[in-house]
Amino acid sequence: MATRKLLLWFEKRRRSKTLSLAQQQIALAMSTVEELDMAIRAFSDGRRDEMEDAVTRLFADEVELDKLRRAVLEELVDKKLPATYREDLKRLIHHLDEFADQVKDSARSLKILGWPQFPKEIMAQYLKMSEDLVVAVKMLGDCIEALGTMPFQVGKLAEQVNFQEDRIDEEYLKTKMLFMKYGGELDPAMLMALRDLLDFMEQASDTCARTADYLRTLAASEIR
Repeated sequence: MATRKLLLWFEKRRRSKTLSLAQQQIALAMSTVEELDMAIRAFSDGRRDEMEDAVTRLFADEVELDKLRRAVLEELVDKKLPATYREDLKRLIHHLDEFADQVKDSARSLKILGWPQFPKEIMAQYLKMSEDLVVAVKMLGDCIEALGTMPFQVGKLAEQVNFQEDRIDEEYLKTKMLFMKYGGELDPAMLMALRDLLDFMEQASDTCARTADYLRTLAASEIR
C-alpha cells in the first residue's frame, strides 16, 4: 500500500506548475495541428484566403508555444523541485517543441507548394494523414492530462496514439507509391514540395508517438 509520503508526492506533482504549463503546450500544439488540417482542407478546395488565414494563425500559435517553453524552463530552475522531476519535464518539453516545429514546417511546405494541379488521389492521402494527426495529438493531450491525475491510464492512451501513428505510416507509404504512379504528371519542383510536406507530417506523427511513449515511461515510474 502506498505510504502517506508517496500520496503527498503524487498530489504535489498533480498541482505542479510545470505540468500545467506542459498541458497548455499540448493544448496549443493541438491548435496548430487543427490549423494545419484546416489549411490543407482549404488548399484542397482551392480556398486560398482561408488557407493563408489558417497558416497565419498556426504561426501565431507557434510563437506562443515558444513563450510557454521558455516559461517552463524558467520554472525548472526552481531547486525546490527534485532533480529527476526537472529532467523529466525538460525532456517532455523538448518533445513538444520538436513536434511544434515539424507542424510549422509542414505549414511552410504547404505555402511553398503554391497552387499546382496534381492528382486528387494524392490530395486525398494528405487529407487522411492530416485528419489522423489531429486525432493523434488529441490523444496525446489525454496522455498528459492522465499523467497528472490517472497515471494508470497513460499506457492505454499511449497505445491509441501509436495506433494513429501506424495509420499515418501506412498513408505515408501509399502516398510515396502514388508519387511513382503519377511521376510523369508531376514536375520536379512540385514533387519536391509535395515530398517535403509529406515528410514533415510523417515526422510530426513520429514525434507524437515518441512523446506518448515517453509519457508511458513517466507514468510507469509513478505507479511502481
